[in-house]
Amino acid sequence: MLASSAYPFLEVVETMLVFFAFFIWIWILFMVFADLFRRRDTSGFVKVLWIVFVILLPYIGVFVYLIAEHKGMAERAGREQMAAKAEMDEYVRSVAGAADPADQIAQAQALLDKGTISQAEFDQLKRKALAG
Repeated sequence: MLASSAYPFLEVVETMLVFFAFFIWIWILFMVFADLFRRRDTSGFVKVLWIVFVILLPYIGVFVYLIAEHKGMAERAGREQMAAKAEMDEYVRSVAGAADPADQIAQAQALLDKGTISQAEFDQLKRKALAG
């Protein structure tokens, strides 16, 4: 009971709100810096000006950047995601390779002969191989 009287509930809530607000600001700051360093459409001088602005006026600088560059940030993030997806798709295609349907059916037949798969599974694999 002594601890509860020394640190009232409202002070605990206030401390939590301040902590989470600070955490969110740090997260936004990292997002802004990451976007700023990834940009290819601005010069180094403009990047330095943004960094100085964000450091000298932390909250205002971050919010002004978000307001001024919100559309560009979303477009750049979308392009990065599309590039990462295309790269992953290309990697999967290169690793998977395109096997000949006759080879796939032969492999499925070998599995059927060993008793590893049933006739229904063989038929399904055969249909997939012939479908492409």
